Amino acid sequence: MGRVARPRVDERSCLTKGEVLLMSVVRICRIATRTLALLSLLASASASFAENTAIVPVPGEGDNWTRRNDAINARVKEGNVDLIYIGDSIVQHWDAQGKAVWDHYYAKRNAVSMGISGDRTEHVLWRLTHGNIEGISPKLAIVMIGQNNGPFNTGEEIGAGVTAIVQILREKLPNTKILLLAIFQRREKPTDERAVLDKANEIAAKLADNKVIFYMDVNYLFLRPDGSIPASLMPDFEHPNEEGHRIWAEAIEPKVAELMGDSPVEKMPGK
Repeated sequence: MGRVARPRVDERSCLTKGEVLLMSVVRICRIATRTLALLSLLASASASFAENTAIVPVPGEGDNWTRRNDAINARVKEGNVDLIYIGDSIVQHWDAQGKAVWDHYYAKRNAVSMGISGDRTEHVLWRLTHGNIEGISPKLAIVMIGQNNGPFNTGEEIGAGVTAIVQILREKLPNTKILLLAIFQRREKPTDERAVLDKANEIAAKLADNKVIFYMDVNYLFLRPDGSIPASLMPDFEHPNEEGHRIWAEAIEPKVAELMGDSPVEKMPGK
């Protein structure tokens, strides 16, 4: 005799209302757990691809910034530019504390100081696509930028900003050689920010191919063995004074002359 098919029993019909409710809660918890895991994964991915402000071109703020940028553009439009010095207030101070040194080493080389106080890599990226290098083909571009990014970005992000600047210079000034200078350290004594700038410098150093792009680190001029910065060279522990500018220019002069294709300028007497 064949087997008699038993009617299928809905197990849920045998459960009490409490048991059914408990099963529903368990299912909801499982779904919620999966959802939270997915949201966590998405959040992690979003953080990984968060916008690096150091590579997003933006103009600086304030009337002083605008006037300085306009003055740089006006000078560039005059032409006869063989050397450009790109950076922040450290570079802009070649027009002030470093003026005598600038005149000695760079004035006769048709040099233009393109430093603007407060600038970060993102501001330089904006400037390089808004007139600062339009219509010129200098022999050499000296670049030091990134110190002001220290409080806002990681070393890797700052390094990416410097890399982007070099890429723009190579694209827009294909015949110009580039001398990258390590970002100067600041504050009288070592700080956590110094490690950030060290990482950025490490990345910048790797950009050098020693054919078109070159790298120099002259931080040793301004750092004592214990890492402190002497006020005799940087009174505010950030910007070199005239003597600081003198030893800085003297240290890079052989490489500048080589890349410019001219003879080294005679050393400027110290004080």
